[in-house]
Amino acid sequence: MHEASVKDITVLGSTGSIGLSTVDVVERHPEDFRLVALTANQDVDTLFDQCLRLRPAYAAMADERSAETLARRLKAAGSQTEVDSGVAGLERMASLPEVDAVMAAIVGAAGLMPALAAVRAGKRVLLANKEALVMSGELFIDEVRAHGAELLPIDSEHNAVFQCLPPDFGCGLRAVGVDRILLTASGGPFRQLSADQLERVTPEQACAHPNWEMGRKISVDSATLMNKGLEVIEACWLFGAAPDQVEVIIHPQSIVHSLVSYTDGSVLDQLGNPDMRTPIAHALGWPRRIESGVRTLDLVEVAHLAFEAPDESRFPCLRLARQALEAGGTASATLNAANEEAVRSFLEQEIGFMQIPETIEYTLRQADIVAARDLDTVLAADRQARALAGEFLRRCRGHA
Repeated sequence: MHEASVKDITVLGSTGSIGLSTVDVVERHPEDFRLVALTANQDVDTLFDQCLRLRPAYAAMADERSAETLARRLKAAGSQTEVDSGVAGLERMASLPEVDAVMAAIVGAAGLMPALAAVRAGKRVLLANKEALVMSGELFIDEVRAHGAELLPIDSEHNAVFQCLPPDFGCGLRAVGVDRILLTASGGPFRQLSADQLERVTPEQACAHPNWEMGRKISVDSATLMNKGLEVIEACWLFGAAPDQVEVIIHPQSIVHSLVSYTDGSVLDQLGNPDMRTPIAHALGWPRRIESGVRTLDLVEVAHLAFEAPDESRFPCLRLARQALEAGGTASATLNAANEEAVRSFLEQEIGFMQIPETIEYTLRQADIVAARDLDTVLAADRQARALAGEFLRRCRGHA
């Protein structure tokens, strides 16, 4: 990377919540960063507005028809932005020779291949797409090492852990005196609901997160605690942690973003207001600290910080994620695919909230869990899991 010059940035998923926050931080530092490429799935209007305002050299849309519409509108507006499309287009944006850093913020399994393209091009990868590591785990980390890429976590929890670890943690957590990693979870909007009440919650209620502004899919994952389960898996790969070294603790205020416990009895944590611009600014500027636009935390105003253990009987997704992590191989890819299918069905009001974990559990029982030898094996597991989840969901809809 060109340390003394402007950093050229690609934002994969620039129209989503992380993408919008990234653009906000970048715009605060025009002397440090330049947006070279922006991508989206189908949100033509937002990407069109971004292209006119930010004037990136390139834009890409996963959906080809949406890309055609964007290209037409940009040409009519006199824009010079070049438009690409499909997965190949996203991968090209992630691996442009002039790009220094790539924000990988595409939601779900769709973000795996573009994130891998950035890794294989040796970029600094700001990883907000946890599914990439959940699905491919060791394969992804091996690619990072093989191509000399730099992987910086964007999830607020993993970014907090990164900030609390010593620089040489890569030689092994126990070697640097780390005992445990504690990931905090807000508990979502249903933390205090009974099992009976959970049966009746709606997509609108699930998407109304008490602390964070997030997309609909990740909001549902937060409500089921699957988001935290995926983060446990991600933490193991990011930090070389054993499954029993990563714990989850409910912290409703979302002020303490995660903690690292050391063998000498010390516990380090990172605090801040719940705003994703903090970890984004940290990763963009690392190892420098840059202004993010986030209000400074006032502990007197916060006054009270609470912590409690998660209830896996009411929120079984956390247990299912640990089960997949311990099973190894393609189990985590299976878990992720089944969850994506179930959440989509819930958001479309086809199934109830508690049928999300039921779908995942069924899929994990029925799927062929094999060693994740290569990417083709992982993608085959993803396809099989979606087919199995689809069978279960059709039965659920038939009994609705």
